Amino acid sequence: MLWMVLTVVPWTLAVLVVSWVAPRRYAWWTAVSWFRVVMWGTRVILGVQFKVLGEEHLPLGKASAAVLLSNHQSALETLLLPTLMPHPLAFVFKRELLKVPFFGWSMARLDMIHIDRESRSEAMKHVIAQGCRLLSQGTWVIMFPEGTRMPRGGIGSFQTAGTRLAVQSGAPVVPIAVATARCWPKDGFVKHAGVVTVSIGPAIASVGRDPKGLMREVEAWIDTELRRIDPEAYRTA
Repeated sequence: MLWMVLTVVPWTLAVLVVSWVAPRRYAWWTAVSWFRVVMWGTRVILGVQFKVLGEEHLPLGKASAAVLLSNHQSALETLLLPTLMPHPLAFVFKRELLKVPFFGWSMARLDMIHIDRESRSEAMKHVIAQGCRLLSQGTWVIMFPEGTRMPRGGIGSFQTAGTRLAVQSGAPVVPIAVATARCWPKDGFVKHAGVVTVSIGPAIASVGRDPKGLMREVEAWIDTELRRIDPEAYRTA
């Protein structure tokens, strides 16, 4: 935490400056450089190593679009996944996070999708409208369909906002399974040394699909993959 606090201040200032003098995509890659610094600290200070599977499944090409849908176990994947992607990402997140000092200020200067979760219908319209705009510009949209962090060995109810966006835009869905809670639990301050695994699945076409059926396919893949990459967490589940 001390490493993150010490590094977030200068990087926030850098993101703010870059966002004012250059296109937003440059501010994004400036932010990603901070994520890489945090991941370096995670490896060196905490002894956490990363195993990434399926990177070959990511769509190729500068104009390729993708909606990334991942399970959510901790804050670690929000910092790690941007360092693995060849495109800028737009996270969908609650508007209250913009109030977090430094971190939230940086997010406000990036092209993200922040929503008011109190109004679900308006939030859905906003996600689809802004998501389609960003996808057309080469930015990938990443969402956590469970809506909140889940404990290791558990899986939440998957909401369909991500697949609705994919069907509306025609972008393929890329499912991602993350087993990060073994080292970075969703609750508590203490982290644990070890190996966390991220598995990227084959892209799933969205054209002509039913959003609910598409989400069931995504959920089934993530659930099966979690049991494969973190089997000890599901032995009694």
